[in-house]
Amino acid sequence: MKKLYLKRGKEESLLRFHPWVFSGAIAQADEDLKDGDLVRVLTNHGDFIAVGHFQMGSIAVRVLSFRDVDIDADFWASRLASALKVRQSIGIADNPQNNTYRLVHGEGDNLPGLIIDVYDRTAVMQAHSIGMHLQRKQIAEQLVKVMGSRIDNVYYKSETTLPFMDEMENGFVYGGSDDNVALENGLKFYVDWLRGQKTGFFVDQRDNRSLLERYSAGKSVLNMFCYTGGFSVYAMRGGAKLVHSVDSSAKAIELTNRNIALNFEGDQRHEAFCEDAFKYLEQAGNNYDLIILDPPAFAKHRGALHNALKGYTRLNNKAFQKIQPGGILFTFSCSQVVTKDHFRNAVFTAAAQAGRKVRILHQLHQPADHPINIYHPEGEYLKGLVLFVE
Repeated sequence: MKKLYLKRGKEESLLRFHPWVFSGAIAQADEDLKDGDLVRVLTNHGDFIAVGHFQMGSIAVRVLSFRDVDIDADFWASRLASALKVRQSIGIADNPQNNTYRLVHGEGDNLPGLIIDVYDRTAVMQAHSIGMHLQRKQIAEQLVKVMGSRIDNVYYKSETTLPFMDEMENGFVYGGSDDNVALENGLKFYVDWLRGQKTGFFVDQRDNRSLLERYSAGKSVLNMFCYTGGFSVYAMRGGAKLVHSVDSSAKAIELTNRNIALNFEGDQRHEAFCEDAFKYLEQAGNNYDLIILDPPAFAKHRGALHNALKGYTRLNNKAFQKIQPGGILFTFSCSQVVTKDHFRNAVFTAAAQAGRKVRILHQLHQPADHPINIYHPEGEYLKGLVLFVE
């Protein structure tokens, strides 16, 4: 295994079990070290600290273990079995009403650079590091063994997360199936793992969708950035008076309509609109008493933070202007670089600009199958507020 030496004193964060080595901490490394290699991280004195995947960039090493172990089939099997045990213990896996969940959440499951979502009989693997990509076949083999009779297929989907890799191609690495209907809390959804965003579905909003359902009875609901219509379907089951779904993607609107029909065939309460969110809010009347704002990440990196916060303020301001008195706003940010305080301040500013009295009913976050490694606070990316607007 290749070796990498840290600058003097740069092992402190690793001694606190933070799973990243930044490029600025490196004193020297083997000359033939290349992207995706397994590397032993050593102190300036040559003492072992960690083993992980190397990759050129700001995050130079993603740590797989703080013990000097072989990264082999047994290692992957052990980590995958541990991840499954967590999902079983929280009642997500092996639940007859829910076969949609995240099995592996990167650093949260001590497997940085790897995401695995389960949709009924299909597991969708996604690599966010070259190291995980290079070891995808061995990981898939152990995944099939660990999951046993729970899955029949493994689909690999990393074209968008590793676009710089040569000959990257999405596809089944085990099995193969056209059955893409999954169950979430008793509701059915088409999952487009072939062409959809992420792994095909936003699993991380499951608990927040359930909360929305409790507030939906008799409400006129507007679901902005609806994507596959998850919040819309839950609002329908919750007894909403009407539900409008908005997304700028015609493909997303098509999938939303399919998911509505899958659960509420012929129900006239729902209508979908292919429209820019800001334009739709600008033109909308004051007809909604429950609005969901779940936009894509406005900031992918720290350099975009300022503009992102302006975007969140502008978007929430529009919603505050339009929502009925006594209405409820579900508003989210999935931008990792936007902290909870950043987001709350942006929403606070929007409320003040709109001149509305606002109370916080709930502070929302990612669900238990998206665990946060306590030594890696950066893993807390989803934040949301449920607001009562007078």
